[in-house]
Amino acid sequence: MEQKPKKTGAIIATVVASLICGCTAIIACIFGGMGVAQVPFTTTVNGYSTQQPMAIWLGVLLLCLSVIFIAVPVVVGVLTLRNKKPKGTPGEVLLPSEPLPPAS
Repeated sequence: MEQKPKKTGAIIATVVASLICGCTAIIACIFGGMGVAQVPFTTTVNGYSTQQPMAIWLGVLLLCLSVIFIAVPVVVGVLTLRNKKPKGTPGEVLLPSEPLPPAS
């Protein structure tokens, strides 16, 4: 009888990677979009408030990181949930698919 591979660990790894990287990607995408759009952030230090926009390069960097963080769970899911080809049972002799050449 052929055993089916257990996919519980793969599913758990995919869900955890999706939650961690997904939340990080959403936050990075929001702040990156605000940085590229030059939305000013209010900063208060010692009672003094200033409004300054984020540097554009930092916004672009956050957008690129969000794309990477979105790709991580996809790669984890593909690599862990794919069906692996069985290589034969232990002790089983695999026959070659092509005929052997004649011995000289």
